[in-house]
Amino acid sequence: MKTYLLPSVKLTLILLVLLSGLYPLVIAGIGKFTPGHGEGETVQFKGRTVGYVLIGQKFTKDQYFWSRPSAANYQADAGAGSNKAPTNPDYLKDVKARIDTFLKHNPDVKRQEIPAELVTSSGSGLDPNLSPAGAKVQVARIAKIRHLSVEQVNKIVDDNTEQPLLGLFGPPKVNVLKMNVALDELSQ
Repeated sequence: MKTYLLPSVKLTLILLVLLSGLYPLVIAGIGKFTPGHGEGETVQFKGRTVGYVLIGQKFTKDQYFWSRPSAANYQADAGAGSNKAPTNPDYLKDVKARIDTFLKHNPDVKRQEIPAELVTSSGSGLDPNLSPAGAKVQVARIAKIRHLSVEQVNKIVDDNTEQPLLGLFGPPKVNVLKMNVALDELSQ
């Protein structure tokens, strides 16, 4: 028993120091070199913080780009998906209601033109980004309500489109909060 107990206690103590002490310090140190210096990258408007780049927010007014639906109601401390299967009747009812709402507020859009991301929740419930297609399908509504040209609103989408890392990793995306702040800045 002594043969196994002493080495296992030593190994446990070594791993405790490494994984509970050194590893978090190294990760925190790396975080200091990221945007936001490990505290999260914020978005500013009129000199005040209006949100974080990596945490989605709920936008429902027609003059703004709408975010992806959230099963967690955009609560960062409760981020989670609904875990409902795509054939679950409650899930299908929610998706249908979201489609109907989207079509009501975007009468120029046909049902088949709605990207799935605008009517289905993300896995985290906090997704801050849309695809460029998810943003562009909303452009006509926003332009009309804000009395802007479609070209002006499309330019906001284009200016905020982030290409995949090294052109390979992930799809192009646009941050909803950044686009909405750009709309408010344009409307001033």
